Amino acid sequence: MDNEIKTWLFDVLNAIMEIDSFFIDIPKEFTTYKNDLRTRRAVERNIEIIGEALSRVIIRDDSINITNARKIVDTRNRIIHGYDSVSDEIIWGIIINHIPLLQTEVQILLGE
Repeated sequence: MDNEIKTWLFDVLNAIMEIDSFFIDIPKEFTTYKNDLRTRRAVERNIEIIGEALSRVIIRDDSINITNARKIVDTRNRIIHGYDSVSDEIIWGIIINHIPLLQTEVQILLGE
């Protein structure tokens, strides 16, 4: 794996850790998330970063297998280009269902 891919994967991990950090002082519950505009925007920004980094990884080396990478990239595009159609429920589903698996897969790829 080349150094640029490793850098992008580290960017993914850093964005995941930042998302996790938003829930240190507040309950990790959908209603809390939905009612906190700053947290929602910060999470969306980190999903944009994750999606952009994964897009670069896929373009550079399509043999790297990350579950739902294409869907995460598509979500990034929707946040950026269709911001008015971003669903809090979908973002929350990503936080709860996809981010933990993504973190594990990226850590394995990086040998952590």
